[in-house]
Amino acid sequence: INIVKPAQREMDYLAQNYPFHRLDLDDCLSRIQRPKIDEYQDYIFFIFHFSVYDRATRVSTHDQVAVFIGQKYLVTVHSGELKTLVKLFRECQINEEARRENFSHGSGYLLYRILDRAVDAYFPILDKILSLMEDVEDSVFDENVEAAQEVAILRRDIITQRRIMFPVRMVLAELEPKLKRFTDIDMAVYFGDLMDHMNKICETLDECREIVEVFKDTDFVLSTDRLNRVMRILTIIATIVLPFMAVSSIYGMNV
Repeated sequence: INIVKPAQREMDYLAQNYPFHRLDLDDCLSRIQRPKIDEYQDYIFFIFHFSVYDRATRVSTHDQVAVFIGQKYLVTVHSGELKTLVKLFRECQINEEARRENFSHGSGYLLYRILDRAVDAYFPILDKILSLMEDVEDSVFDENVEAAQEVAILRRDIITQRRIMFPVRMVLAELEPKLKRFTDIDMAVYFGDLMDHMNKICETLDECREIVEVFKDTDFVLSTDRLNRVMRILTIIATIVLPFMAVSSIYGMNV
């Protein structure tokens, strides 16, 4: 079951037809939840975040997906911004082969397929960040370009990306052993591959943060150097003009 843009009506339906705790249903309507796992006797409630790029501010924001997983069902609740999940649901609606592939090993394997697609969809965002870093590097060393604002925007976006992805990695590491009761295959290999991708993402974001800090310091040093050169020229001019100004001041006095 895939619920897009949930309202109270959908939460009431889930409360009537599934053994979900009311606090978990309330969390689905809240947009300020952190990634977490709540384990119950009959199901697991799982929240993870993903990145949404804001073209106006050029800084990413986060959106969340809430997941209820039981022995014979998987319920996803989200805003519709995670296109990979929407696409997967449509494929399963219209394609018998897609349903057979995704549903063949239980709800735990289906959740893995959703998470795998969501993580893979983040790599284009990571490539975009790396491309912006190359552009910012060129602007930092170009004397004709003021790079401070571009460095600040990129630095802010990288910090936001780390705040989104690092908690997700921690939750995914805890999720794999809890899904064993919801699938008929060993998920260790699949989640091992998923965690490899998450580790690569987080390590790349760490490297980007360190590099953008270097860009910030470099831009400050180069700006200071340019300012010192201007001040040196102005000091030479002032030193040359000073005797003439002193003479003209003396003869300009009314005694």
